[in-house]
Amino acid sequence: MGTFSGVPLMGRRSMVRLAQRMTRNFCAGVCATMHMWQLVQVGNMGEDARLIIRNSVDNPGEPPGLVLSATTSVWIPVSQQRLFDFLRNEQLRSDWDELSHSGPMQEMVHIAKGHDHGNCVSLLRATAAKTNQNTMLILQETQTDATGSLIVYTAIDIPAMQALMNGGDSASVAILPSGFAIVPDCLPDSARPSNSTFSKEGGCNGSSGGGGGSLLTVGFQILVNDTPAKLTMESVETVNSLISRTIQRIKSALNCSG
Repeated sequence: MGTFSGVPLMGRRSMVRLAQRMTRNFCAGVCATMHMWQLVQVGNMGEDARLIIRNSVDNPGEPPGLVLSATTSVWIPVSQQRLFDFLRNEQLRSDWDELSHSGPMQEMVHIAKGHDHGNCVSLLRATAAKTNQNTMLILQETQTDATGSLIVYTAIDIPAMQALMNGGDSASVAILPSGFAIVPDCLPDSARPSNSTFSKEGGCNGSSGGGGGSLLTVGFQILVNDTPAKLTMESVETVNSLISRTIQRIKSALNCSG
């Protein structure tokens, strides 16, 4: 994987442009502000998730087929900064991300986007032994300030990234981003959920980590079928399980109950 060491300037610019499109598409998918989305009405959706679907046809930079977007928001009794640092840490990614193959991730490329180290574009790869033949990388962009934080990522194969680093057109890379949005709750202690284990130190179960809790929005975009088709209950159950497992793994890693 030394291929990505010493990335030329044009390659870094292409990577940043792709990351910008990725983050823009993630926000549009969560808010349904682009494309023609259809709300999916199903019962027994865990974590109060919202499902919307659309057919992706002749959309440059996206795989064609039926796209399913699933989003939900949950309150986490951890400060915005602590939650952001946890989710962006490639060494801890296997605590919540099933794409990491139960092992730490390695940051292959880091492009800073400001003075705060948390504002950057990164290229990650799995380091677990069983992923030796894995040809997938993770492109990630993180942004943070006092009002909120974003962690957005997408899988991308090695040949596509190599072409991008050699000056290829970022608009031709097909992506479906997923990620997290975090905002501080700004609530007084009396208004926080009574069943939480929130402590005045801002952490779970008495741990420290800044003040206040956070509202975490989780968003996944998944290609259900590579041809326009109807949504199946199997697909609904798969994404429901994925979003529930991800939230529970985040809570567990942060020692949060509920």
